[in-house]
Amino acid sequence: MSGVFDAYGRYYDLLYRDKDYAAETDYVAAHLPKGQGLRALDLGCGTGVHAEHLARRGWCVHGVDLSASMLEKAAARKASLPPDIARNLSFAEGDVRTVRTGETYDAVVSLFHVMSYQTGNDDLAAAFATAAAHLKSGGLFLFDYWYGPAVLAQKPERRTRHLQDDAIDVTRTAVPVLRPSENVVDVNYTVAITVKATGERLAINETHSMRYLFLPEIEGLAAGQDWGHCAHAAWMKTEAPGERDWAAFTVLERQ
Repeated sequence: MSGVFDAYGRYYDLLYRDKDYAAETDYVAAHLPKGQGLRALDLGCGTGVHAEHLARRGWCVHGVDLSASMLEKAAARKASLPPDIARNLSFAEGDVRTVRTGETYDAVVSLFHVMSYQTGNDDLAAAFATAAAHLKSGGLFLFDYWYGPAVLAQKPERRTRHLQDDAIDVTRTAVPVLRPSENVVDVNYTVAITVKATGERLAINETHSMRYLFLPEIEGLAAGQDWGHCAHAAWMKTEAPGERDWAAFTVLERQ
């Protein structure tokens, strides 16, 4: 996965500039404990936008990501923030399946479908074990993911997105291939970039393999790792996920 995201990092924030990180963080924060000095581990933090918004809400956040280029952007983001926000943020390179910080936290968050990038059973179990290893008793593991019933009901479709800023023009085409026997969708991306100042053209081809998850398998995994209370919702909603909800959200409590 690191090669995919190293190439992707330069264009990541442009591609997702319309993503409402503040509203998403509000949604997640509504499920988090309240208090002063609370600490969170952000698994798969990317360029650190969710971490920044959590820090703005008073959390001390340590973000971990596998991509060096993503972490460079996260560090630059931190450097641009007011000191009272920046001091609540730290970032380090690490694999969500194996990283151990030596610290425990009040919450572990993993957003933007990081758990769906864990395509194998061992990968997913290892990521859950990472969360469990870093949580205090009663701490929460909160994550979103592709929701299996919706993926199968709607079926992935070819999509093209075009956007630009003052420096670059980007067209991204996504061609999905469903692998139903493995609960995986291979999303094959072609990204065409034009540098406006020079006319230079660049192309990136990458594949993101995404696992879609079902509630019984999440609950089965949780039962095998000493998790307690388990709650599910459609992403950014309060009701249970259904066939119209491509993304879902789960909160697990550490025993």
